[in-house]
Amino acid sequence: MTRKVADCRKFPSETGCTLTISGEEDEVLRAATDHAVSVHGHAESPELREQIRGMLEDEKVNA
Repeated sequence: MTRKVADCRKFPSETGCTLTISGEEDEVLRAATDHAVSVHGHAESPELREQIRGMLEDEKVNA
């Protein structure tokens, strides 16, 4: 299974957030949603989760 990454550095924010979350897709989605709500002030919603899911990238493995 390909691990996924959510990287706040790729998106503008007022806080200049540098958090990166990696793991299995469901884990990253859950953690990134919690982070978006608690740190960035977004409202918890199915739309937010789908938006975050669309931003996830495959983790690059250094070989």
